[in-house]
Amino acid sequence: MPSATVNKPRPSELLSRLTSAEPEVKVRALREVKNQIIGNRTKKLSFLKLGAVPAVAGILADSIDDVTENNNCNNTNNFLVQSAAALGSFACGFDAGVQAVLDAGAFPNLLRLLANPNEKVVDAVARALRMIYQSKLAPKYDFLQQKNMEFLISLLNSEKETVSGLGASIITRSCETNLEQKALFDAGILRKLNSLLEGGSLSQRDASLESLATVFRNNPEVISKFAGPEIGRPLSSIIDLAKDRYPRTRLLACMCLIVIRNASPHFLQDIGIKTKLIHILLELLDDPGQVGDEAPFAFSSLIAQKEDLQKLALEANAIDKFHHHIKKGSLHPRRYEGILLALADMCSKLESCRTKFLSLQAKPSQSLEPFKALASNGIHTATKPKPSSSRDQELMLASFVLNLVADALTDYNAGVRAAACICLKSVTRSIQKLSAGYFMNETIVIPLVQLFLDPSTSVQVAALGATSNIVVDFTTSKSIFVQCGGMKQLIQLAKSMESSVRSNALWALKNFVFQADNRLKEGVFSELTASLLSSLIRDPEPSVQEQALALVRNLVDGCINLIEFVFAEDGLILGAIGRQLQCASKAEIGIQGMYALCNVASGNEFHREAVMQLLFTQMGDKNQSFVVKFLQSNDSQLRTATVWTIVNLTCPSSPGAPCRLEKLRNAGIVSQIKNMVNDPCVDVKVAIFFIFRISPCENSARAIYGFRGQLSMSVFIHYSEYKRQEILKQLVFQSSSPLFF
Repeated sequence: MPSATVNKPRPSELLSRLTSAEPEVKVRALREVKNQIIGNRTKKLSFLKLGAVPAVAGILADSIDDVTENNNCNNTNNFLVQSAAALGSFACGFDAGVQAVLDAGAFPNLLRLLANPNEKVVDAVARALRMIYQSKLAPKYDFLQQKNMEFLISLLNSEKETVSGLGASIITRSCETNLEQKALFDAGILRKLNSLLEGGSLSQRDASLESLATVFRNNPEVISKFAGPEIGRPLSSIIDLAKDRYPRTRLLACMCLIVIRNASPHFLQDIGIKTKLIHILLELLDDPGQVGDEAPFAFSSLIAQKEDLQKLALEANAIDKFHHHIKKGSLHPRRYEGILLALADMCSKLESCRTKFLSLQAKPSQSLEPFKALASNGIHTATKPKPSSSRDQELMLASFVLNLVADALTDYNAGVRAAACICLKSVTRSIQKLSAGYFMNETIVIPLVQLFLDPSTSVQVAALGATSNIVVDFTTSKSIFVQCGGMKQLIQLAKSMESSVRSNALWALKNFVFQADNRLKEGVFSELTASLLSSLIRDPEPSVQEQALALVRNLVDGCINLIEFVFAEDGLILGAIGRQLQCASKAEIGIQGMYALCNVASGNEFHREAVMQLLFTQMGDKNQSFVVKFLQSNDSQLRTATVWTIVNLTCPSSPGAPCRLEKLRNAGIVSQIKNMVNDPCVDVKVAIFFIFRISPCENSARAIYGFRGQLSMSVFIHYSEYKRQEILKQLVFQSSSPLFF
């Protein structure tokens, strides 16, 4: 029996029929084009290449002219219906098709046909326009023009379901600003949308929910007015629809409620509603279609940055649910990406969530025995654990779930790869797990480093974000990362044309050298070079400047020989720091730059004099010292960093301290510090304490010294006098803490 597709005409043959002089042949050709391309992206593309869209758009335009000439016969209406339907099919879910329809000039003609007296024509045209307005390429509709607002109201008031749905779709795609949101509310649009929620068809309810979410987004004022008494019980209507029998309606209602809560947290505070939203979204994951693909994204939006909701989700076994879907495999890329992002949000704040995630097993029946040798061979930790120890068991369990993440890192879809990196970034925020050596292993590091060269910039940035946490690795060796080329790749990415890539590469390098041994720092600096680092300090992007200065701060923290880095190539780096501090565009740049100078000033007399010379050569006769500006800053961290630099410059045991102190006094810096004795920031007070307080137990030189490492200044003040004096025996070094993403 011959195949059903044998008799289908070829695209080129259909295209020739579209130019036929016989109306029936032309109509059948339009209908056949529409039928062949429905749901078939390959066919759409082949027709696009042949120029089918301009041909169909031409038929539509010619038919409109026939209507204008009062030649409104059945053939003309058939041409209008079939050509509009074909254009809608080209545009449905296919941006290239949407662009082709717009380029062919069909859009204004479709709008004109909404006023056609024939219901079938209007229905076909409205459907085509809705397909266009599902795309981000759809023309923006200006709601602020009175005639446009009146037209929109006429669409929403239409008794035709497709036409009112088109009006809602236009709002969803075009409403972007708070001014537009307010204009829609003032015009009574939200009242109409609410009436469609309560009495409209399924299609109208869904379209209205999408439109309402768009108008509510980040606008508490409109939400408050909508929830007020003048509209009725709108929130109750949306809450009821979250329990609707149709999955898509439930999802859209949940998304609308999430938008309301994110913009106005005082709404929907009832724990029962929040718990119900979590359970509904987890149930929707089981939907095999688009609803299931979008549900995890809505879930992420619900719990992102909200510890209370993350706790509720943990209690609802959300992590197990997501893990169950990943284990099943063969996920649609959109769903796979959403689940990974949902897990990332779950693990972003709570250690309990990270622990739960890392304790999952790939298969409940799978034995742990094969993984004991893996952990004890040093792949997951530099120190061999004892067989069958609790830590050994934890590492084995973690290996299961990390293998799942590693698989996602190599997925063919860029969105999935980026989401896997973001998930890993959240999980690696755990200092406890980093210290246990969970992540510095070949399973994770090798595919992560490979993503540094990914063709997608978003994947590169996400991979660098995860790397920034992993390379901190407090206890285990960083040799794995170096051996697989990670360090050299980071340095290459610091030269990227993309500022986001440069910034994140420097962030990773900053964390990589945090409290690292001298040999590793020397290796990084020899690859990086003074000229490259100084150019990065002067980068046009402030975020790159900040991270470059933070990298210098960590490189020169530790052994006094490391301070010599800033003097390489005739002091290129030191000079760049001085120039950047003089024109710092934001406080964060000043903070990192001053801490870098603080570490240089903790060295020997030559180092301190170099810092003093830099501070004063940047001061003109008529210019106020940037040091004074920093001391007067509203940013407490900048004031703190500046005071600690002065502490190291005026160390009494240093022969040049009196001379430097006199220069600082003449520049008005000492008097400014005296005015800060009652600074509202405890950290600033502690730093000043070391300048002016003479301890009865120690000599003045020791009393002016600070402390080293990552000890919090606000905690330090509560130590006993004996403990303080033990800390005071060390000079001030200030590392840039590994700020986790």
